[in-house]
Amino acid sequence: MEKNEKWLQWAVELQSLAQAGLFYCKDKYELERYERIREISAEMISYQSEIPIEKVKDLFCSDVGYQTPKIDTRAAIFKDGKILLVHEANGTWALPGGWVDVNVSATENTVKEVKEEAGLDVKVKRIIAVQDREKHNQPVYAYKVCKIFMQCEVVGGEFIPNIETTGFAYFAIDELPCLAEEKNNREQIEMCFKAMASETWEALYD
Repeated sequence: MEKNEKWLQWAVELQSLAQAGLFYCKDKYELERYERIREISAEMISYQSEIPIEKVKDLFCSDVGYQTPKIDTRAAIFKDGKILLVHEANGTWALPGGWVDVNVSATENTVKEVKEEAGLDVKVKRIIAVQDREKHNQPVYAYKVCKIFMQCEVVGGEFIPNIETTGFAYFAIDELPCLAEEKNNREQIEMCFKAMASETWEALYD
């Protein structure tokens, strides 16, 4: 880990300890101390990243209980040797996907996200990889993320206008557009192409 990321590791650990303490501790004085530790961790993130403190608290200090990673799923869909990417409102391109909702499985979420962002109905064929996001994507977040890439097959549907994407297109590996690097980078797209070309692909994992 680079030196300029070490502060983030410390802040994340402080937040995790404080969150567990707030959930399990019963002593009101100890609860006050854990709450202050959590506030300090949020202040560290805000100061270093220049993100408003209230936004940091919403993203970083909203969970309860033992802290665990968030889960993000991404769908790799191929047609004629090209991969499907959705065009996001900010002009970048990404594999369709997003946070796993609490009431669905990872597979169900993948299907749901493709429908919402590309309008397509798909079925999941296999898992390509399970990754620790901070080992692959920038910028590093103030919380852990587990990314699951799944190869999918289109069975129907068509694009529906929505608030997240403006459309989709298929791209060859040598014609990739400007990617949403925080969600998926070229290395990850190349990994999906390799999986598509392999009949005996075994899921990769960190």
